[in-house]
Amino acid sequence: MSSDELHGADGLHGTDDLHGGDSVKAGCREVLAEVWAFLDNECDQNQREILRHHLDECSPCLEQYGIEEHLKILLARKCGGDHASAEFKDRLRACIKEKVLERTQAKVEP
Repeated sequence: MSSDELHGADGLHGTDDLHGGDSVKAGCREVLAEVWAFLDNECDQNQREILRHHLDECSPCLEQYGIEEHLKILLARKCGGDHASAEFKDRLRACIKEKVLERTQAKVEP
């Protein structure tokens, strides 16, 4: 995911109006789909900078990021002694990413 893909033609977002309406911008969908990789430090430094910049500039994405961060902390506290297999973590990440994309795409469709 490049900076252009996240920030769209206007330099920050895609063409839809996230802040004033119910639709989600293409850049926002990409950021929200990658938020778990960001939280888990599983993306490279360039990707982290792109995501961080978007989160700093987009309050709806930052709010969603905060919800995801709190969920991760809660899961760590409640399930801290248990260690999931790498395969399970991969399946869970893929499922979460798919659900985030489904949810955000549903808001874009009329």
